[in-house]
Amino acid sequence: MNNELQRRHFLQIAAAGGAAALASNAFGQERKRVGEEGASEAQKENKANAAPLPFKISLAEWSLHRTIRAGKLDNLDFAKTAKEQFKINAVEYVNQFFMDKAEDKKYLADLKQRHEDLGVKCLLIMIDREGALGDADDAKRTAAVEAHYKWVEAAKFLGCHSIRVNAQSTNDYEEAKKLAADGLRRLSTFAADHKINVIVENHGGLSSNGKWLVETIGSVGLDNCGTLPDFGNFHDYDRYQGVTETMKFAKSVSAKSHDFDEQGNETKTDYAKMMKIVTDAGYNGFVGIEYEGSKLEEAEGIMATKKLLMKVRRKMRNA
Repeated sequence: MNNELQRRHFLQIAAAGGAAALASNAFGQERKRVGEEGASEAQKENKANAAPLPFKISLAEWSLHRTIRAGKLDNLDFAKTAKEQFKINAVEYVNQFFMDKAEDKKYLADLKQRHEDLGVKCLLIMIDREGALGDADDAKRTAAVEAHYKWVEAAKFLGCHSIRVNAQSTNDYEEAKKLAADGLRRLSTFAADHKINVIVENHGGLSSNGKWLVETIGSVGLDNCGTLPDFGNFHDYDRYQGVTETMKFAKSVSAKSHDFDEQGNETKTDYAKMMKIVTDAGYNGFVGIEYEGSKLEEAEGIMATKKLLMKVRRKMRNA
């Protein structure tokens, strides 16, 4: 091969190698960006629009509570189901489905390994049935605070950012605020040492009053104590007002759904309006699907909610 041919051959190889490297790097960046949520769907969305995702989608385990209670799904397989059946790579657990496993290191290690093998993020654990953090009885309130410690430690081990708790207390507005703030402050102080957030959902009683909840969290005065606004748990309180108020301290968001019309819209919540409230507050994290309806099978309800969230997200990106 003469010198001129050698030069041309070298340039061809270099050009091909450079293109391959650029393609590989681009693919790596794209895979990193979409991997949390189901690659094929997110890739299609990103191909159509280069704007960043205004929010990401996760799946709350409560969406499958009937399936789990019927013995058709084990808690250990929830992450696999989220990824393989629903193409969702971030999950939110409910402690009721592994109530006696908070301190079972072997069980938690198995659960964690499954997440890592699947590439699924464990975002938080929703805690119930561990006592009232705002109990009027000092001893019972202390017991409730301490009963949550093991879940803080479990959440830390699993790589979560938060535990969701309830601010259950008396029916007196001011007294309940004082008592709940005390319990939340003590629990959040413990959780801070583990770099875990303690977040309160609007989940009945005074916690479904957005104003009360924001005042309570504000009086706790700790950065790792926040809210988990749920679209559907405000009862008589205006849900749009409630989410607007509680987004001030939001560290996660729950997209509650029950029924859908023929156009695929949720019948009780205007998702476009609600997600604008969420993103206008500066939130761009995970929004957890929490289907709680009865007309659709749970799997169908999850997919209907996901489809609606993706439709809203596409419109937001194109606006």
